[in-house]
Amino acid sequence: MPVKVLAFAGSPRRFGNSETLLDWTLASMAEEQDVIIEKVPLTDANVNPCRGCNACEKLNKCVQRDGMDILHNKIIEADCIVLSSPIFCMGLCSQVKALVDRAQVFRSRKYVLKLPVVPAERLGKRMGVFISTAGQTWPHVFDAAVPSVKCFYHVIEIRDVDIRYLMINGVDEKGAIEHHPAARLDAEKLGKSVIADLKKRLEEEPIP
Repeated sequence: MPVKVLAFAGSPRRFGNSETLLDWTLASMAEEQDVIIEKVPLTDANVNPCRGCNACEKLNKCVQRDGMDILHNKIIEADCIVLSSPIFCMGLCSQVKALVDRAQVFRSRKYVLKLPVVPAERLGKRMGVFISTAGQTWPHVFDAAVPSVKCFYHVIEIRDVDIRYLMINGVDEKGAIEHHPAARLDAEKLGKSVIADLKKRLEEEPIP
């Protein structure tokens, strides 16, 4: 059974530090057999901000017609969702935050309409990965981003315990990640371990 990985390159600056870290992780995943990877640059994805209209609480879908029309089903169908973002002003960059906010439709489905987001047999099978870089060296520089990331994964039925993190601070200028002593190796290890875990999960019986 192939493992489906959907990756979001969130930075408005293409091929910068967070996307490079993402690419190292995806390249490691791609070396494994039966892995299908789709990478979506959010700069090209046409995801508008949430309007906060709550229409999805009645319609079970968003009233906006944009790039989420395509991404909606891809998010549901993927075994692994990889989200990458640089830290802007101590939080997610706006492109990634727009994607997170548009997951409101899944929250409405799950908590208001009491409908399944994914089939029951896939619960506990999926994984999330958050990849991030920051220019500041403060140890708390990622703290404000993580709750939004957890919220995103939670409403698409990926548990906190099933989220993996790779967050590298102190890389500000474009290309700085290339000179980090451990970032590439950590990304490659992460990619391998996530695919190994997913393959094991997909072979197991559904979690009751």
